[in-house]
Amino acid sequence: MKVQLFIPCFIDQLYPQTGFNMVKVLEKAGCQIIYNTNQTCCGQPAFNAGFWSEARQVATKFVKDFEGTDFIVGPSASCVGFVRNYYGVLFDDSAIHNDVKDLAKRTYEFSEFLTEVLKIEDLGATFEARATYHDSCAALRECKIKEGPRKLLSHVKGLQISEMDESETCCGFGGSFAVKFEPISIAMADQKAHHALDAGAEYIISTDMSCLMHLQGYIQKKQLPLKTIHLADVLASGW
Repeated sequence: MKVQLFIPCFIDQLYPQTGFNMVKVLEKAGCQIIYNTNQTCCGQPAFNAGFWSEARQVATKFVKDFEGTDFIVGPSASCVGFVRNYYGVLFDDSAIHNDVKDLAKRTYEFSEFLTEVLKIEDLGATFEARATYHDSCAALRECKIKEGPRKLLSHVKGLQISEMDESETCCGFGGSFAVKFEPISIAMADQKAHHALDAGAEYIISTDMSCLMHLQGYIQKKQLPLKTIHLADVLASGW
């Protein structure tokens, strides 16, 4: 199965190893990876900031970069959710409206692609740790992802997963929200981190590095005995 790799800005600039690990897992699952090195941002930051015209320009390039019939897979429910749910708004009644609809149907978040398309849950991973799972807002509310990541994690040897209280509550990042409403954002990160600690976790696992970056920053600032890790990094461990 051919897969076009969608690498979001966060992964490209700050966490490239997560991208490499996603490729590692997809190749083990039998996928042929195609990577267009000309790809850039999906346009979400500009759209969320109210710059719809600029976002449309970036998104138009994205549509062209990912043209074809192959599946598109990315390690970010936030970016995948934006392409699926908001490109239709940007390009309503435009000449590429049908192309955008097709693009949305072919675009999947990493864990969703594994469980819903490939029908794979056990990747043979080993990760010796106690962890809890954080439902990112984009995964849960925009991509309707809930059980898939948990099924994948349940098959990781050595991994003990405990549900924390309010796992579906926002971590406080929310893109520019963390900048505009810093005190509220920090309080939400504090709540999330302590729920994870109360669950006995050493790691917080999620589908979105944006959430995990925010939480890791708070964890390091407060010197808490906790770490964050992307789902792809866990699934690529031990083999």
